[in-house]
Amino acid sequence: MKIQNVTDAAFSKYGKVLVGYDCAQLLKAMEHTPVPEDVIYIPGVEQLEILPIAEEFKNRAYGGLPIQIGYCNGSNHALNALEYHRSSEINVAVTDLILLIGSQQDITEDFRYDTEKVEAFLVPAGTVIEVYATTLHYAPCNAAGAKGFQCVVVLPKGTNTDIDFSLKGEDDDKLMTAKNKWLIAHADAKIDGAYAGLTGENITL
Repeated sequence: MKIQNVTDAAFSKYGKVLVGYDCAQLLKAMEHTPVPEDVIYIPGVEQLEILPIAEEFKNRAYGGLPIQIGYCNGSNHALNALEYHRSSEINVAVTDLILLIGSQQDITEDFRYDTEKVEAFLVPAGTVIEVYATTLHYAPCNAAGAKGFQCVVVLPKGTNTDIDFSLKGEDDDKLMTAKNKWLIAHADAKIDGAYAGLTGENITL
């Protein structure tokens, strides 16, 4: 599969590279986070959220809305699923990593998505990107030759936490697996409670 770079023009429909953010302290703090053999995601980490950069992300990137700063670390080579939010997500690549992404607009009326439409992008270590709300994404994959990845994840407060309200079962309710999280899984991934709507190959790198 062709691996593009987030600096390439092809990434512009999915997101953009953000400049002017000093993430030195954030990257340093991430040195103390675990990198398991599978994938771990923590929505919010106090040690990251008390850093000065947090206020900058809150005000500049989210217009003053409350945010959470967590991380997704581990080792991964497969697509497995794609999710979207009703808001942009900011990623800070602590290590080189690869994102497998697509467009929400390509989801069919019966909530299926052909993985043939997925594109792969390298996010070099130290790069800050905005991933648009309409961009389908999931856990990063290891860059070539890497044993794992580390990625800071910034989202509106409460995203990816447990649902504590009832759903009517209309529109894309069937895809919601957490607050502000709509997910379509591949059957091969066997994700409990997830709608298996990805068709085609479960892409591996």
